[in-house]
Amino acid sequence: MFPGRQPLPGYKTANIKMSSPNRLATALKALLQLGFSQTALYAVYKFGLLSGHYRRVTSAGSGSLDEKPASLNYRPLFDLPAPADLLAVLGQNGRDQLLSQADEIVEGRVRLFGADPVPLQLSFDQPLQHWTAYEKDASLYTSLFTGLADVKFMWEPARFGWAFTLGRAYHLSRDERYAAVFWTFTERFLDANPPNQGPHWVSAQEVALRLMAFAWSLQVFSGSSHSTPARQTRLAQAVAQHAARIPVTLVYARSQNNNHLISEAAGLLMAGLALPDHSQSARWSKLGWKWFNDGLHHQIDAYGEYAQHSSNYQRLMLQLALWVKPMARQHGYFFSRRSSEALAIATHWLFSLLDPLSGCVPNLGANDGAYIFPLSNCPFEDHRPVLQAAARSFMEYQLPGGVWDEMPLWFGLPVSDKYFQTPRYLGDSLYGRDSWGTLRAVKYKNRPSHADQLHFDLWWRGLNIARDAGTYLYNVAPPWDNALTHTAVHNTVSVDGCEQMSRLGRFLYLDWAPAGQKHPIEANADILQRGFAWHAGYRRLGLRHERTVTVFSDEHWEVEDNLLFIKGKRTPRTFRLHWLLPDWDWELDEGADGIELRLKSPYGWLKLQLSADQPGEDFSLVRAGECLHGTTPAAPIAGWVSPTYGQKIPALSCALEVTSQNDVKFSSSFIFPTP
Repeated sequence: MFPGRQPLPGYKTANIKMSSPNRLATALKALLQLGFSQTALYAVYKFGLLSGHYRRVTSAGSGSLDEKPASLNYRPLFDLPAPADLLAVLGQNGRDQLLSQADEIVEGRVRLFGADPVPLQLSFDQPLQHWTAYEKDASLYTSLFTGLADVKFMWEPARFGWAFTLGRAYHLSRDERYAAVFWTFTERFLDANPPNQGPHWVSAQEVALRLMAFAWSLQVFSGSSHSTPARQTRLAQAVAQHAARIPVTLVYARSQNNNHLISEAAGLLMAGLALPDHSQSARWSKLGWKWFNDGLHHQIDAYGEYAQHSSNYQRLMLQLALWVKPMARQHGYFFSRRSSEALAIATHWLFSLLDPLSGCVPNLGANDGAYIFPLSNCPFEDHRPVLQAAARSFMEYQLPGGVWDEMPLWFGLPVSDKYFQTPRYLGDSLYGRDSWGTLRAVKYKNRPSHADQLHFDLWWRGLNIARDAGTYLYNVAPPWDNALTHTAVHNTVSVDGCEQMSRLGRFLYLDWAPAGQKHPIEANADILQRGFAWHAGYRRLGLRHERTVTVFSDEHWEVEDNLLFIKGKRTPRTFRLHWLLPDWDWELDEGADGIELRLKSPYGWLKLQLSADQPGEDFSLVRAGECLHGTTPAAPIAGWVSPTYGQKIPALSCALEVTSQNDVKFSSSFIFPTP
């Protein structure tokens, strides 16, 4: 084993403790792998905190108090859709569903991360400190969110995503209750969270997302009798105060080079355009436009994948671009050819992961439940609203029509007659008649969020058969401290319980595992497609992992894994093939030729057949952290799927292990029932 690649609890290996020299080596390695520029920017941010600079320049109440009221006049930024067009898309059932969701908010309940409704909490019982105090001492959060599993449950309501539901309902129905409750809750927040005081001002990204919700709401509710001039002036002042907070720590967003940067840039641009008479308007607009385009140029790779290696963050980035494009265009800002091309291939990349029947995509990478502009009735996991809008805006194509057409209307996108037909070969996906799969193999240029090289996701008739576990929680004690990033919970092979890459803390991987693949090609009459990929994450163990995925004309899939000793002494290693499956009724047969696991799907029994070419197989089946079959101790994080942040539901985690000093070959066959 090697430093930093500790095994998970519940596996047959011991933990490793890193020595001080290793810590120094790790720090140098982080500097080299993350890059001097980003590391230096982060150091500048930390110095600003420790020196007290940020506290001095973001004093309580700063941002717009010295501005004259005339400078806070709000300028509308969007063309709002016609209510008749919205009703044509939603239908009566969709209208009733939207109003029902808005009524929940009127009653003081919101759906965080697309989950079940919970009470809307926007204030604290404890006195607030300057935001820098919370950033320097995370323990200060504890007294503020007692009873919450994670600080994100405190931040999420303050993003004001629920305001979009109220605004949509008001725009469609003109029911003044929705405007009234928006102002009630907004004033409650502003009273309880003065500028730069408390945890809601710590993250400039959170500030930017709230700013955008404020500015949108000013326009949507402008015709309400509850939107008095005094209230509108106060909210415009809040927009200015929020905008003033962002440039101060933009260096942190630049050091991350991810959604923090483009979110904050979009917020600055919006504030500058919305408050044209403000003394900082031109500066905000210039900064926002510069860094938003810089983010598009440097955060989308040549294949269209977003820097954070996450399907959910890919969607977030596209939403921000959809938000910025019409707003900027109305005021003379136009995406460059480079930005437009980046957004087109990014849309194409997410299309390559879309399951056409369910509207879902594989739960790849970090999924913290972010859905910043919920302008649709579709559930959180349905990606068709964003992809429909992105296809029309960046590709000039579209999906067939549906209730997901509401979001494009809010972004000012007309219906197109050019339909997007899913091609036979799209991205790294392979296709059967009623099934499809995607094989993960990434050439990292930005830090990965999950150790998931050669993970395979399989879908059949709208059902996610071989699935990604997701995220669950970030900011809690082990074992759930962002634990679903580990190699062992993905559909791939782990060696000696080790990670493919070195995990340092909750969010950082080093020693990025290099990978490559051959694009899927048709083989012959019996084989529809075949894909091949490899990764060298275990090269320090002297090993290489190769995976071949084949879909046959009779709709069954075969996955062949080869673990090859390529250098050094052949030391006995424990190889573990893992599959995460739906929580369905199951039957199991163990024979001389391998394992057959049968699962009862809504469309009949399907089979997963597993075998290895080395003796001494050990098969285990785990559900919700409890072992159902086998002798290997169950890790507490095994047998779970997190569909959205803060939720976990049982799944079946099956693993086949062999210990050998020879090359090992695993074979997995997914056999679906005949229609």
